[in-house]
Amino acid sequence: MADPLFILIILAVLAVVVVLMLGLGGFASGGEFNKKNSNKLMRYRILAQFIAVLLIVAYVYFVK
Repeated sequence: MADPLFILIILAVLAVVVVLMLGLGGFASGGEFNKKNSNKLMRYRILAQFIAVLLIVAYVYFVK
């Protein structure tokens, strides 16, 4: 079975991709959705990236 920390890393990276795609989709379509949610989605993406990087660093630290 795979390492649980590695699975968390995969889920965190997927969360980053999902939030990024939502932001890009809203930006491409423009309109009211983009005006209401663009900054919020950017903040969520940055938070998700931060968590993903912390998990990756922890994985490298503990597996080494």
